[in-house]
Amino acid sequence: MTAFLATERLVLRRFTAADTDHLVELDGDPEVMRHLTGGRPTPREVVEGELLPLYLAHYERYGDLGWWAAEERAGGAFLGWFEFRPTVAGERGEVELGYRLRRAAWGRGYATEGARALVRRGFTGLGVERVVAYTMTVNAGSRRVMEKSGFSYVRTFHEDHPEAIPGSEHGEVEYALERARWRG
Repeated sequence: MTAFLATERLVLRRFTAADTDHLVELDGDPEVMRHLTGGRPTPREVVEGELLPLYLAHYERYGDLGWWAAEERAGGAFLGWFEFRPTVAGERGEVELGYRLRRAAWGRGYATEGARALVRRGFTGLGVERVVAYTMTVNAGSRRVMEKSGFSYVRTFHEDHPEAIPGSEHGEVEYALERARWRG
């Protein structure tokens, strides 16, 4: 296993086909998926046929920008993933930060630790100028991670989704962090 990035407690590494079961389990937890799908699980065939191929294709196109499996540094337990990928294909100036962690990892500072490490790496070695992050307005936990990671609230907006999920009537929020304002 080659680490993309190691922090005090995390290893962020590239996904492989061997991670299918990890992703199916993660996306199968209704609480993990509550603010994404209203709690509906992602079917295994979608993980195998769409998600993993998408993650792997990003490594081919962008190398060090994409989706990264998160594991505990001590013991190697799968915790979830982080996304750190360009918002515009082929450009590195602005990237989107995202994260999805198993419930067992919630409230332990892993999301903030991983987010800060990716931001640092982006601003100091990858040519990133701005990082954006999005969540549902009602997702207080994710908003706290963004704020603790140095991001500032930008706006609230509403999107048309095919199926409304609880809380979607309050919209989505955008947070951002500019390299010039970053206090690494």
